[in-house]
This record gives sequence, structure tokens and C-alpha cells, in this order.
Amino acid sequence: MDTSDIREAASLGGETLRLKNYNRQLASLRKQTPFGQTPSRRRISLNSPLQENADPQKIAFLLHKQWTLYSLTPMYRFSHDNFKEYSRLLNAFIAAEKQKGVAVEVGKELNFRVTFSALLGMKGTQRDPGAFLVQILSKFQTSSKPAEDRVVWTGWFCCTSGDSLLESITEDFTCLPLFLANGAESNTAIVGTWFQRTFDCNFSRLKISALNLSWMAALWSASSLDHHMVPLEFLWSVPCSPHSLDISYSIHPDDAQALWNHVHKTLEEITQEEVDLFIDCLCSHFHRHFKIHLTATRLVRVSTAIASAHTDGKIKILNSKYLTGVLALLTELAIAEIQ
Repeated sequence: MDTSDIREAASLGGETLRLKNYNRQLASLRKQTPFGQTPSRRRISLNSPLQENADPQKIAFLLHKQWTLYSLTPMYRFSHDNFKEYSRLLNAFIAAEKQKGVAVEVGKELNFRVTFSALLGMKGTQRDPGAFLVQILSKFQTSSKPAEDRVVWTGWFCCTSGDSLLESITEDFTCLPLFLANGAESNTAIVGTWFQRTFDCNFSRLKISALNLSWMAALWSASSLDHHMVPLEFLWSVPCSPHSLDISYSIHPDDAQALWNHVHKTLEEITQEEVDLFIDCLCSHFHRHFKIHLTATRLVRVSTAIASAHTDGKIKILNSKYLTGVLALLTELAIAEIQ
């Protein structure tokens, strides 16, 4: 069976998961979780509303784009009051880097410009530092229209519900551990180098483990979206020679919600045990139909109506209602990476 056959056949559509068949499996699944770790707990806070000062245009700009994730150590003597100066300095640095080290006068007219701006409304707690946006805009001109600026690269820095790290740093440091970039990797590298040299910080790619992808699937399935009937989708990778095989598995949102309600027992938090049961039940359902053990493969992507995440550290956020909840989870992962 080739990949397309598996993808088409695995889509459950409107078929209802046979929950009664799972009842018999729950006892044994509690003893055989796929990750073999001591159960942990996370509180459910995905639908925390954006603050009233959020800019709808900027929030809309962040949605439906693929962002590459990075963790960032605290920045030394960074100030939200110096955005104009930072723009001028980063402008000159980028120009110098693109001209292979040739000195560029600060303030010289260039065919691009850098902007820093506040990204309001995404704090999880009052202690969180303000998020901010960095953009590179390049001038485009056609024969029929005057020159206009177009965004060619965007990066944003945030800390949503980052109390665990904020408690341990001094006033000289600003903690924005989550960085998301969209655009050419060469621009990301140049901007990252400038920040590292200017604020004595360090960027690292933030990968998402299969375990955390499973958490995302469970958390996002637990949050119902009344007007978004988008399936829960998984992508598993099967290592084989000469080419790897990908298996796509799609579950109708009503079926995913019904299964989650069946395994989820507490209202305010989710346990590792519940996440394991949720994934194991889905894998058992797949095996019953196709005789393929997904537990022998590697989970690489999860997609829902809320967001889509890939193990290589890429995410696409799809719904503003759950933006702060998604950022809180990503902030938690970023903090764990740098601590």
C-alpha cells in the first residue's frame, strides 16, 4: 500500500470511533504507555483571551504563517524604549553583512529598512515582558507603480506565562525565551548574530519532541472550536531504505473530541497518562484497520484547527482565540531548553 492509499484510507471522516472497544483496552494501556515516563501534569489554559490592547492587524499578520522556533537566553541590558536606535544599528549591520564586511555608515539610505515595534496583548501574566516584532522591509518598484515596502522577513520575541524563568533573573536581563522567525534563513542568521553580540544572549533551534507533539494533539483536541470543523491530523515517518515512508492519519474532530472526553477525567488539568491513552487508542484503531504498528514509527507532525506543529521546530498558528495558550506552551518548551 503506497502513501496515498494509506492517507485516503486512514481518514475516518464521519465514522464514529468505537469507544466501547477501547473500554477493554484502558486497563492494559495504563501499564504500557509509549513513552515510559512518570506521568506529569499540565493545567488547561489554552483559551486565555488576548489582552484588550492587542492590535488586531498585527495578530492577524501572525496567523497562518509557518514560523521556525528558537529558544533565547535572557538579553543583557535590552530596553523596549530603544527600538528606534536598535532599528538603525541593525539596519547598518545587515547592510555590512550582505556586503561581506564592508563598513556601512549608520543612517545611510539603503534599499531596505528594519523596524522594531511592540507586540501588545500577548502576556500570560503581568510579570511577562512585552513581546516585540522585528521586520525587514525591502523596496519593490514596478514600471506602473511607485516604490513600496514589502515585508521580506519577520521575527518576534515573546514570553507568555514565563514565571518559572522570570523568578531567577536580575533586573539587568530581559527574558523573552521564545523567538519565532519567518523568512530567509540567511536573514535569521544575521539578525540572530546581531542580537547575540549586542545583548550577550544565545539562540538555539527549538525542536519539538514526539512526546510534546502528543501533548499538543491532546491539548488542542480538548479545546472545542464551534465553527471550525477541521480534522485532527497526524504524520508518522517510517524510516526505510532507500526512501522514508510517511503515513498520514486523519480523524474527524467529533471523533477526536469524543475519544478525548472518554480518557480525560479531570476538568482543570491534563495528565501524561491521559495523553498516552489518547494516542494509544488512536494507534490501536489504526492497527485494527491496516495492521500497521504506528508505535514502531516516529510522530513528526500534528495538525488541528488551533495550530499545526512539526518536530523540526516549525509551527503555524491558525486561531487567534487560542494564541496565548499556544504561546504559553511554546514558552514552556523554550524555557526547558535553556535551563
